[in-house]
Amino acid sequence: MVASMAASPLRPLLLLLLAALACHAADASWSGSPFRHGHGRGRGLGVNYGRVADDIPAPRRSVQLLRAAGAGSVKIYDANPAVLRALAGTGMAVSIMVPNQIIPDLAASYAAADRWVAANLLPYLPRTRVKYLLVGNEVLSDGSIAASTWTRIVPAMENLHRSLRARRVSRVKLGTTLAMDALVTGAFPRPPSAAAFRPDIAEQVMRPLLRFLEGTNSYYFVDAYTYFVWAGSNGTVPLDYALLQPATRARYVDPGTGLTYTNLLDEMLDAVGAAMSKLGHGGVRIAIAETGWPNGGDYDQIGANVRNAALYNRNLAARMARNPGTPARPGARMPVFVFSLYNENLKPGPGTERHWGLYYANGTAVYPVDLTGRRPLWAYPPLPAPENDTPYKGPIWCVLAAHASRKLNETAVGDALTYACGQGNGTCDAIQPGGECFQPNTGAAHASYAFNSYWQQFRKTGATCYFNNLAEQTIKDPRAAPDRGGHAKSSSATRGSREIPGSGLRRGSEHNGGANRRGVPPAQHGQCFSCHHGRLSRTISGFPGGAPRARSRARGG
Repeated sequence: MVASMAASPLRPLLLLLLAALACHAADASWSGSPFRHGHGRGRGLGVNYGRVADDIPAPRRSVQLLRAAGAGSVKIYDANPAVLRALAGTGMAVSIMVPNQIIPDLAASYAAADRWVAANLLPYLPRTRVKYLLVGNEVLSDGSIAASTWTRIVPAMENLHRSLRARRVSRVKLGTTLAMDALVTGAFPRPPSAAAFRPDIAEQVMRPLLRFLEGTNSYYFVDAYTYFVWAGSNGTVPLDYALLQPATRARYVDPGTGLTYTNLLDEMLDAVGAAMSKLGHGGVRIAIAETGWPNGGDYDQIGANVRNAALYNRNLAARMARNPGTPARPGARMPVFVFSLYNENLKPGPGTERHWGLYYANGTAVYPVDLTGRRPLWAYPPLPAPENDTPYKGPIWCVLAAHASRKLNETAVGDALTYACGQGNGTCDAIQPGGECFQPNTGAAHASYAFNSYWQQFRKTGATCYFNNLAEQTIKDPRAAPDRGGHAKSSSATRGSREIPGSGLRRGSEHNGGANRRGVPPAQHGQCFSCHHGRLSRTISGFPGGAPRARSRARGG
């Protein structure tokens, strides 16, 4: 039988068939839902469940999506009763949060802290497995509350800890989330071994905080985003190094320790560890409260696309499943929370702020990812090619969003106009009565002019094309021929992202960036985008400057 098969001309065909069946079987084991491991107490990465949106699924459906993704834990930015009830009985570890604004009250009064625990934590135990109670979100990044809140963080934590002990709640750890800007050099401290905390917080805030964390065996919760370091590095950080790609050849050797780094995230974590060591508390454990990569963004935001987001989170899950620790802390286990569950349409700021989700608002996956890290990287389907890994160099305009012009809210547009025209020098002179761009005298036409005039003047100092869900960027010249809807034809939605059928557009506010570009204002007033001293159609000649950002505000729900 063997001899006859060996001699048969069908043997090559049989071998090909067997190989195809083997490949099909391997692929079938990962078929069906793009998220596989969602049953019982998952051991996958945690997920930040933000809710700055008006179109996302209800909490019970959101819990199903968390479990489908293989999430092992979830972090919320408050103590929302509906969310905590939906998490009851799931076995998922839960992190809840005290709002920044009530920290001074909890610090000043044990009774206030005890009331907070009684109202926001006790009703859900033990069915909801609350594991972390975080006191504030990136408090030390907000200079406006330095005097009122910074030094109150630890006293508030002490009062809450005292309440938990009095009520015999022993399994809830206290902490607070800190951005990388707690370090002197921000998000990119090289070498990591030289990192130190900012002098304005080192002694007054960080030393007592680290003492508390060490004494309670809790974690330093850091928000660490390699995306912002890479995007602001002007090419000095390789993309694969920031994406945690296993095959990258990029290496960095810390001259102070001799340790070799193969990815940017490890550098950032060890920088935090080095800063803690300088204050005598190098043994405090580290947890990653937020990390991730945006799946879309504005035209002037480099590298925010589905491919990079998928690669980062897949690599992160696979890496953390092995508990590798970091070069300075080999084998260290750490809680990790990916940001975020959804693309949140009401988040202010540039377009990336609304594009960090594992899911679109309709509950479909932005890309497949297994947060348990069990799915081999080769077993995923192909990803779309990146469209924006290099800077966009063409002209960009900021205009009234298509969805806002279809159903014009005159009060909201009027408020935005008043704000924009009140800033700068002569921002809206051309649309005043008698001005060369006064006609057509409509709210929509004047809004587009004002938004663009304001944005072109102030974008280099942090202004974005957003205006409370009223504005969006476009690369289509507003003077182009209009379509039958009365709008110039525009390119597709957010750069780097893929539009979901029927999803429409969301977002644009004050001086913050719009994410969808499916339309621009009527062409009859397009010529006015070239007036106002030629400011309004500047060409972007490279990646927007500025120091690497430690985080991307405003996070959370």
